[in-house]
Amino acid sequence: MKTQSPPATKVFRRVAVTALAAALLAGAVTPGMAAADSSVATPKAAAGQNRPELQKAMQAFVDAGFAGVQVRVHDQRGEWVGSAGVSKLGEAAKPPTNGRFWAGSVTKTFTATLVLQLVGEGKIGLDTPAADYLPKLGLDPRITVRMLLRHTSGLFNYAGGETYDDGTYMPGLPATGNEWLDNRFHSYKPEELVRFALSKRARFEPGTDQNYSNTNYTVALLLIEKVTGHSYAEEMKRRILRPLGLRGTVVPGNRTELPGPHAHGYYRYEEAGQWKTVDISRQNQSLLAGAGDMISTTQDLHTFISALNGGKLLPAPLLAEMRKPYGKLGYGFGLFVQDLGPNCGTVYQHNGSPPHGYGALMYSSPDGKKTLTASVTWVDEVTRGPAKDFLKLTDTLVKQVFCGGQAGSAD
Repeated sequence: MKTQSPPATKVFRRVAVTALAAALLAGAVTPGMAAADSSVATPKAAAGQNRPELQKAMQAFVDAGFAGVQVRVHDQRGEWVGSAGVSKLGEAAKPPTNGRFWAGSVTKTFTATLVLQLVGEGKIGLDTPAADYLPKLGLDPRITVRMLLRHTSGLFNYAGGETYDDGTYMPGLPATGNEWLDNRFHSYKPEELVRFALSKRARFEPGTDQNYSNTNYTVALLLIEKVTGHSYAEEMKRRILRPLGLRGTVVPGNRTELPGPHAHGYYRYEEAGQWKTVDISRQNQSLLAGAGDMISTTQDLHTFISALNGGKLLPAPLLAEMRKPYGKLGYGFGLFVQDLGPNCGTVYQHNGSPPHGYGALMYSSPDGKKTLTASVTWVDEVTRGPAKDFLKLTDTLVKQVFCGGQAGSAD
């Protein structure tokens, strides 16, 4: 779980876990946010690089109602790191600048990279039916590996549900709201998630349309495990985490704790006429296996996306395939391709949000030398509030980094 251009508002909507989360972070500011300390942590930057424009863009999230935000920028001026707001409601400490967080759908970029490494080794064919590798699942034999990675399979999205073109709504597994809150420690197995999705009507015939579905990447997880004979977590460690030294990143499985320093996310709901706020830093993300379950840090996301776009993880032809935008989503393989407009260029990115309380940003220039990685926390509600200005705020921050501050322009 949940900024593309043109316009910049669309990509974050598309990375949401459910149809409801397609309006991720829309809504009024939660009243409980007013108590948050909005002061900004002293940034770490290259000598003499105070970067007030980045500090201002980061602080704007807190001013709009977010509990906390941490931002990391790498560019020609060096590294800039800062945080704003609070790590925990009611306390003065600011978010740790390299704290861990639930990374949500950023996970898909990692999963796609693993699949493409196996393609490069001749163990998987992009245009081979996924059913050839996973014959017992009952997948439509027309669905290829390429379709999974591009979200063109038509598979029902198990997390939250789907609204079909004829207006019919089909509920999925609890992924938002009070139902998710009560269910947030439930453990799911990847095959269980996929079988649930396959019990529902497909959104469309394979290859005929495009629809963002977490099911695609959970099938990709099963594919990785079948082809390698190892668990997804083991392959992630062996192929990406250890080689890149990503010590703050983990595939949690059924683990519910964020290890080490971290900012807290919250969920707010009404019960018997009383508003209650629950700390949801602990949650079981097995609901999004291979699609949105990873824990990471801004430093690790920078290292990963920089290495990926710098050609260190995939052969050049496969990286080119990964970064080729396709369909109405402008989606490659685990990456959105975003044109920021004149004088800004193209960025490759994936944002993410688990069901509630956390969000992550991961952006890179084509050569991997300029990156923006960030995490935000907030007090969430069933409407996904509080930050009605999230999309505008993200656009401003992204353009400060990649466009020299040309924020808010229409594309």
